Amino acid sequence: MELDKDATFLVTGAGGFIGGHLVAKLIGEGHSSVRGVDVKPLEEWYQLPAGVEAIQGDMRLLGDAHKAVEGAHYVVNLAADMGGMEFIENNKALCMLTVLINTHLLEAARDAGVERYFYSSSACVYAAEHQTDTNVTALKESDAYPAMPEDGYGWEKLFSERMCRHFREDFGLETRIARYHNIYGPIGSWHGGREKAPAAICRKVAEAKLSGKKEIEIWGDGHQTRSFTYIDDCLTGTMRLLTGDYYDPLNVGSSELVSVNQLVDIVEDIAGVSLTRRYDLDAPLGVRGRNSDNTLIEQVFDWQPTTRLRDGLEVTYRWVSDQVTAQ
Repeated sequence: MELDKDATFLVTGAGGFIGGHLVAKLIGEGHSSVRGVDVKPLEEWYQLPAGVEAIQGDMRLLGDAHKAVEGAHYVVNLAADMGGMEFIENNKALCMLTVLINTHLLEAARDAGVERYFYSSSACVYAAEHQTDTNVTALKESDAYPAMPEDGYGWEKLFSERMCRHFREDFGLETRIARYHNIYGPIGSWHGGREKAPAAICRKVAEAKLSGKKEIEIWGDGHQTRSFTYIDDCLTGTMRLLTGDYYDPLNVGSSELVSVNQLVDIVEDIAGVSLTRRYDLDAPLGVRGRNSDNTLIEQVFDWQPTTRLRDGLEVTYRWVSDQVTAQ
């Protein structure tokens, strides 16, 4: 479908990393009625582009959800209480309480007659038994069942996917679902415990370079593997799913698999430093290996993420380095 640029577009979690970039993209592309909502005060939003109708609201509350959705034609739900592996491992109850956000937004979207509803799920829904080896077989969408997702955060995401499915089947709400794989880029969390691995590594390298200590701490043994998806590809995938006719969950993730050690190698090279590595084997690690199988999204949309990790990290490191220097 082609989006009506005069229709009201609601982005929840608009004060966060992905939400901020999406709102900026929509404004930049000429959408005249973009509404962003986030639980954080406006001064704490990562981005607040001119022209956005910015609202502070808690989507865990049904009343706030109805107010946010009122009059909206399209809803992109990016709101969640989440962060990097340290946060997820130590806040399982908070992660599961995020189920209130999607549940209330679905109810509000159904009652308001929303045309399209997008839900941002996660690769954390995949069964742990498929992710025990660093040389992991890329995860295809069917690998989410039989269900044994990551405890806390993964269970919430998988349950919310099912809620989207049943609201489509029972109430006719057009829902779309993406399983994001490790989204990274500038203008997001880079310290404080909620940052993801790319931002954390960029920060540590920048700090080591600035201090002259030439040392970096790495969580785990450095051999654990992941794929990392640049924010621009995430936004492109999101809009393709939102406007497309495919309603089952789809991976939105890079298939460029690297180890954490290789990730550090790339950032060191970008920064022009070589650091001594200390490994914290007691730190939160998550699964041993995870990668995205993009066969299905290529079949459906003739597309998959294309940004090379090196290119995305160039931009991300420069931004994080600027934040470290300013601080």
